[in-house]
Amino acid sequence: MLAASRVWSRSASPSSPVSPHALTSAAAAASSLLQRFGMQVSQKSQAPPGLAGTGDRTADAPPPPCSSSGDFREEYTSRRRTIQRHPVPNRGKSIGGNRHVLYGSYLSQNQQRYRYFSYSSDQKRIGIVNRIIHDLPRFVKIVEVGPRDGLQNEKDTVPTPIKIELIKRLATSGLSVVEATSFVSPKWVPQLADAKDVMEVVRNITGVNFPVLTPNLKGFQAAAAAGAKEVAIFASASEAFSKSNINCSIKESLARYNDVALAAKKQEIPVRGYVSCVVGCPVEGSVPPSNVAYVAKELYDMGCYEVSLGDTIGVGTPGTVVPMLQAVMSVVPVEKLAVHFHDTYGQSLSNILVSLQMGVSVVDSSVAGLGGCPYANGASGNVATEDVVYMLNGLGIKTGVNLGKVMAAGEFICNHLGRQSGSKAATALSKVTASASKL
Repeated sequence: MLAASRVWSRSASPSSPVSPHALTSAAAAASSLLQRFGMQVSQKSQAPPGLAGTGDRTADAPPPPCSSSGDFREEYTSRRRTIQRHPVPNRGKSIGGNRHVLYGSYLSQNQQRYRYFSYSSDQKRIGIVNRIIHDLPRFVKIVEVGPRDGLQNEKDTVPTPIKIELIKRLATSGLSVVEATSFVSPKWVPQLADAKDVMEVVRNITGVNFPVLTPNLKGFQAAAAAGAKEVAIFASASEAFSKSNINCSIKESLARYNDVALAAKKQEIPVRGYVSCVVGCPVEGSVPPSNVAYVAKELYDMGCYEVSLGDTIGVGTPGTVVPMLQAVMSVVPVEKLAVHFHDTYGQSLSNILVSLQMGVSVVDSSVAGLGGCPYANGASGNVATEDVVYMLNGLGIKTGVNLGKVMAAGEFICNHLGRQSGSKAATALSKVTASASKL
């Protein structure tokens, strides 16, 4: 149809002189193509009405004028308008008809189709974003573990007054939970040998919970005597790590912690549970999710109000964290779970985000990214509290935490330790503030 129209348009253009023979050829070509595509052509004339004279005249009939005068152009124009208005049967079923109208309709349909697909794609993307944001919790509780899990890995023991000042600064930042210390044997963790002295001061701070780690019944009794109002117990999902860390099997460790849980229940002291090596172990490698689920359920069943799942050596990625969480969530309610990620491979924030998407709303973190595990080679610091708060702020998730005050606490302890903060957000924001102050 397009070819016929081009022939027809070039041959019969009123702006260019043409010969009768050319008009006849064009009419014949147009007629042939029109018939092929279903258009009815008059039996009286094998050419469109605008070219009827060339199809019917006799051999001796004079040709129509082809001069520059407007007579022929006027006749041609009026007849061309006639064929454009000529009715076409079965227009919806055949390709025939006014080429310009059909082509315009084709463009319109494609434009509408493009707009539809473009709109649908945009809506799909918006829907995905909304679903991701909608599935995130509106509030996340941050458990600050820097004073315990952070400082226990320092080579040089931090003076007690510095520890107390750090805890006070963190307590005024809006954090509702700050893990203060650990009642373990000084032989194993000398950095926290001053646990009793620390608790004597911080136990009087109101509005903030200060859980302490207690590895056995003796440690629990010492913590309770020091005025601890909440304790934490920990078990490993890795048999090899359990033996290297606390010198007993998983089953033996759970029996110990059951004694602690029973004693705590009698004194109405809340117990928080930890599971270490939830995706990987420095001794035996990857850890099956079923192992993690087993230990988590045991801790939950013995009375832990919350179970924190710890990637002790920081090898986890969303690909390993998701199946682990799925396994644990099948036996422990998601609202009773927390996540605890070390940032050895820079995966902490992505792991936290996917955990939030799965329904977890409690995150452990350490100011300035302090920490590690003294019994896990290669375990770098915990995810920085500043980085977590910065990400959650960007997602519109409330934490109740003042980022500036946490940064100030991080700067305080880093100045004492003589090194830069392990928080990328704190480092970047400090540079921005410094640059602005020079303006």
